[in-house]
Amino acid sequence: MRLLYFDCFSGAAGDMILGGLIDAGVPVDEVRQALGSLAIEPDAVWTEQVVRAGVTATKFCVKGEDGGEHQHPHRHLKGVYRLIDGSALSPAGKDRAKALFEKLGQAEAAVHGTTMEKVHLHEVGALDSIIDIVGAVFAMEWLGADLVAASPLNVGSGTVRAAHGLYPVPAPATMRLLEGVPVYAGEQKAELVTPTG
Repeated sequence: MRLLYFDCFSGAAGDMILGGLIDAGVPVDEVRQALGSLAIEPDAVWTEQVVRAGVTATKFCVKGEDGGEHQHPHRHLKGVYRLIDGSALSPAGKDRAKALFEKLGQAEAAVHGTTMEKVHLHEVGALDSIIDIVGAVFAMEWLGADLVAASPLNVGSGTVRAAHGLYPVPAPATMRLLEGVPVYAGEQKAELVTPTG
């Protein structure tokens, strides 16, 4: 049995998870291939070595969509599903990625008082978020993970600006996704857990 354990003392975000999985041995070129048509340009995704709190790690980077901060295209779930179908994930991987976005859609719909069919995915509907989730699903399959476990999540504190305005940390949709998950608010005034995390 292969166990993947995430120590989330500094939160969890999609790019952090994917960077950690690449550090665990997943080749970035295979992640790029698994993205299929999601990474249209050869230089759309890359990695960088970074140092955080004195520890070297891999940062997974995605070239952003046009529009600037909080101005990327807003997608409905059907549009996200079409993009996932354009990836080179296995059929089971595509189903898993769609199930993750369905949970995100349910949380967003509940927060905004709308239906799953009408909900606009703002930040989590951006191409970089889709790539993070599709890449992480592929990487966990590549590593042959039988079980995934994590420490309690440090969610951070303070406020964060999103497409709909200023929110407390963790943001309402993130709180819904974290129901039943052990969390704590660290001292850092920042959003440390994102919906893709």
